[in-house]
Amino acid sequence: MTIDSDPIPVTLRWAVRLLRGEAVAVALIAVWLVWADLTADTTAGLTSALLVTAFAVGAAVALWALGGALARCRAGARAPAIVLQLMLLPIGWYMVQGGLGWLGVPLMALGVGVSALLVSPATTRALGFS
Repeated sequence: MTIDSDPIPVTLRWAVRLLRGEAVAVALIAVWLVWADLTADTTAGLTSALLVTAFAVGAAVALWALGGALARCRAGARAPAIVLQLMLLPIGWYMVQGGLGWLGVPLMALGVGVSALLVSPATTRALGFS
């Protein structure tokens, strides 16, 4: 008789890794935004700059927390994680439209890919959905 020591399927493990990777990337952007806010020459638009920075910090925290919850097989974290991944589609689309296709297309692929991992049959079973 063998005991499965790792009940988390590979699809869920990869989804968690990618969510955590996204969290780190957004956190690095947030650090850059904080630095840009602190070194700005003018205070015009400071409120908008601080809101964008706060949004980036919140997104990084949310992605990290959702990755942790999914690593613990918390079913309630799947839907918010999918929503955040699907938000990459319009962001990527506007990047493509703005001439940044080299970044927009991979972002869109990442959003679709992580969403697919989160709705895969193995992940669905691991999270307790029937």
